[in-house]
Amino acid sequence: MTKNRSTPESPGRGRFSVGRKTEAVVRLLRGEDLDTLSRELGVTAATLSSWREAFLDGGRAALKSRPADDRDEVIARLQAKVGQLTMDNELLGLRCRQAEGGRPFASRRRSS
Repeated sequence: MTKNRSTPESPGRGRFSVGRKTEAVVRLLRGEDLDTLSRELGVTAATLSSWREAFLDGGRAALKSRPADDRDEVIARLQAKVGQLTMDNELLGLRCRQAEGGRPFASRRRSS
């Protein structure tokens, strides 16, 4: 029969929740010894180190980008519309030049 090493500080083995992983990483970042914490939690030092790196990478990523808001979708839609209108305008200009055959517009005279 296998003993379950549950203590109030490290309840049960098995899968660690996000909260328990975060708590372990914070303890490492506060200076607790990696090997001691590894033995206490029943996970390898490599596992704890990978959690710490993932935690720090996630923090870096969060600091790099600004949070998206409702305006981002509106801005993207308007930018697409400006692009479409620009292309339409250029095509109309090309058609006008082709229709003119290189001739300038005829001057308009008012008939009396």
